[in-house]
Amino acid sequence: MSRPGAPVAPHRREGDAGRSGLDARLVVRRGGFELDLHLTAGPGEVVALLGPNGAGKSTALRALAGLVPTAGGHIRVDGRDLRPLPPERRGIGMVFQDYLLFPHLSALENVAFGLRCQGMRKREARRVAAGWLEQVGLAEYASVRPRQLSGGQAQRVALARALAVEPSLLLLDEPLSALDAHTRLEIRSALRRRLEGFEGAAVLVTHDPLDAMVLADRLVVLENGRPVQQGRPADVARHPRTEYVARLVGLNLYRGRAEGTSVRIGGGDDGGGMVLDTVDHLQGEVFLAFEPAAVALYRSRPEGSPRNVWRARVAAVERQGDRVRVRLDGPPLAAAADVTPAAVAELELAPGSAVWASLKATETRVYPA
Repeated sequence: MSRPGAPVAPHRREGDAGRSGLDARLVVRRGGFELDLHLTAGPGEVVALLGPNGAGKSTALRALAGLVPTAGGHIRVDGRDLRPLPPERRGIGMVFQDYLLFPHLSALENVAFGLRCQGMRKREARRVAAGWLEQVGLAEYASVRPRQLSGGQAQRVALARALAVEPSLLLLDEPLSALDAHTRLEIRSALRRRLEGFEGAAVLVTHDPLDAMVLADRLVVLENGRPVQQGRPADVARHPRTEYVARLVGLNLYRGRAEGTSVRIGGGDDGGGMVLDTVDHLQGEVFLAFEPAAVALYRSRPEGSPRNVWRARVAAVERQGDRVRVRLDGPPLAAAADVTPAAVAELELAPGSAVWASLKATETRVYPA
């Protein structure tokens, strides 16, 4: 499976002959909300849906599974039209956020359930299920019921159950969100290995950008029921096109107008706002982005090389791991800056305090809007 920096085309594996993957246009209307999404995923490709709460991610996944009715469009998997079919006849594997294991069945019986629904005899279904439990490292838990499993173990049983039926399409709805940080790291690696061996198309819904970056070949960002950006994880992270995506990948993002290596941010026709110097040479409407770590803060106006200097007021100070995120209010420019705890103490940074901010031209990224 491709990763950031690899070709866009999904990795084709043996057995992909005859597969065409997912081709869907999902139109769902619920109350005042409308989802309209064209979504594709090739054989062996993992596509992650990202977006804020209410963007339509889980609605799209459930529409693919047949759990939410569509008002139009199409759903084709390997050329087969799934839209007229009920959920149990779509041949889709799904891992839910809370796993939805049957509490009265053992791990083995949970994995065998879908196989039995497909008409497989009980003994054969149990044999196949045992093989899948071994693949996910849970052979010794075959007789254990869900309440006796840890979160990570339950997630692996749910994944084995979804893959055991050999689906052409695998749907994963926040599969790691219920796990603690340590278990999440372990299971994320295990899930990546499983997805690398999956020959069908896969669609992942997640709020966690790290899950998306590690597991997906391609990202599709939804806002208000519409796709606003898509591409390889590395490309989306480097060139965000909405404030949501910029926050997701930890960048300051602005829309402005470029004239050569200068970009005017804000101000409209009255000439206000701020002009930032960059090293990129463009003309017209652009996005300008830079990392919070690129912003330096001072008590008095700095001297030296920075060409972009402005006054700001501290809006908030938040600890993030071993760094501190300082949110600056405008005018002329609101931004986030990452500094050390020592810098917070030395500069006496607190909400309401005035500072000078600087940004080197070489730290900016400018690209067409």
